[in-house]
Amino acid sequence: MIADLRIQTLAQLSAGQDWRLSLPHDRPEQLLIWVTRGQGRLLLDGQRRGVGAHNAILVPARHLFALDLGRQAMGQVVVLPEGSTLDFPQTPSQLRIRDASAMGELTGLIEAAAREQQTARPLMEAALSAHGGLISIWLQRQLALEEHIAARPNAAARLTSAYAARISKHFHQPMTMADHAEALQVTPTHLTRACKAATGRTAADLLTDRILYEARQLLTNTTVPAQDIARFLGFGSAAYFTRFMVHHTRSTPSALRRAATKPQNAA
Repeated sequence: MIADLRIQTLAQLSAGQDWRLSLPHDRPEQLLIWVTRGQGRLLLDGQRRGVGAHNAILVPARHLFALDLGRQAMGQVVVLPEGSTLDFPQTPSQLRIRDASAMGELTGLIEAAAREQQTARPLMEAALSAHGGLISIWLQRQLALEEHIAARPNAAARLTSAYAARISKHFHQPMTMADHAEALQVTPTHLTRACKAATGRTAADLLTDRILYEARQLLTNTTVPAQDIARFLGFGSAAYFTRFMVHHTRSTPSALRRAATKPQNAA
């Protein structure tokens, strides 16, 4: 049975590897990230934003995002796995919580769910679902507050959001940034300018970084041969894939895979 909810720390979500959060990517799970200490930058819904303590970040499944936090940052993550019977609101959001009672309420709900998860008592799944429902209600109540009603995004952010959705859906296909621009009925120059204004990254960088994330994830988490990963990600050859990885990581695919498995082998 798939648990409806699990609680992780930010460190557990990144597995100690910054690229797992800092590179633009999307996930099959729904995430609620509750930052309790530190600051950094967030890419979400086609916009780059600053992040600080007591920020609640809602990331629906398959929405492109990246989170780059300092080493001292702390936080908790509520994960609704693919197939969960629970649902969070489906609008990607960043809530800057200023009310102390609201902060305490969310922290208490997450900590209660974490305790339930750790004790593994009978009916744990039902209890976690109940906690998840309360967290979802907290989110809905916060989103309904006037202070959290998002301003209408500008044209650059709207175009970048549409491009981000295309990246999430088509990153593994042999499509260039110019191909995506054509599908969005804009010129590559216009798309690049919009992405740079909204996110600080070029359109080509966003696409490249999403491919890089997937390559690293597959090399780290699976035993799929590098040549098959290259083919899946639309590279013309394994050699081209190797050059791509060396250029962006200074390591070959095989070296990245060995580095990822070294801790397990040492244990």
